[in-house]
Amino acid sequence: MSLLAKLNAFLKRGREASGTKYLALAAVAGILVLVLLPTQANGQFSLDPCCAIISAGLQSISGLLKSVVAKPLSEIQQLQQQSVSFEQQIVYPTSSINNARNLLNQLQSPLRQMTQVYRLPVNSATLPTPQRLEQILLSRNPQATAQIGQNYLAVYGSVMSPKDAPQPVRDMVDATDAEAQAALKKAIQIDALADLELSAADQINQQIQNASPGSAPILEAQAAAWNVRANAYTQSAMAELMRVRAIDLANTNAVVKAGAGDTNNLRNAAGQILGRTAR
Repeated sequence: MSLLAKLNAFLKRGREASGTKYLALAAVAGILVLVLLPTQANGQFSLDPCCAIISAGLQSISGLLKSVVAKPLSEIQQLQQQSVSFEQQIVYPTSSINNARNLLNQLQSPLRQMTQVYRLPVNSATLPTPQRLEQILLSRNPQATAQIGQNYLAVYGSVMSPKDAPQPVRDMVDATDAEAQAALKKAIQIDALADLELSAADQINQQIQNASPGSAPILEAQAAAWNVRANAYTQSAMAELMRVRAIDLANTNAVVKAGAGDTNNLRNAAGQILGRTAR
């Protein structure tokens, strides 16, 4: 079989192929034809048979590109366009995204006003010693909790000496002072945590305004994480309130117990006095 016949048979196999495997082989065959066919010196007006072979090969390759490659690529492009259109119109509609961003812009002003109201000064003490304690309590600085002890004692005094009160009363006063100072320290910590939460909320709002639709789940996860943190801080504050309430109940019971003890002592003393009188 001649080289031309072999090339035509090879190109016929390329036309019948449904993939691009034979297309690449056909291109290689065309290049080999250019390289391997013997060249001849022709006259000015003679027709070289190699030109016809090369032209036929190039036309066959062009036909394969149009029928085998171009059609699947066109279908892939249509699928991509349909996917983009579905995301823009159904999954992440542009109108809804713009409405959400406009709503966030409208809420920024009320949120700033709420923050300003939240941070309004509420100092009320008028004397120097209470003012120092109040300044620490409203500082929103967790590092200032170490200064509460001495300033608290300066305002409310220390535990009585043993000669001024019985030991049960001294124990009750000491426990009450300890819980009061713990609650004041916890209040400062919760104020600081509230500031961090507000700052994080502002950052998330700014990210949402400039975020692309695909990043919405990430921002939602961030907001959910901060919501969990806020709930944890709230639970911590509730626990401290429960401790304060518990110590208050304990003090009430201690007063009742002390009164019962005093009544018993009074009864015994009265019995002794009446016994002496009867004699």
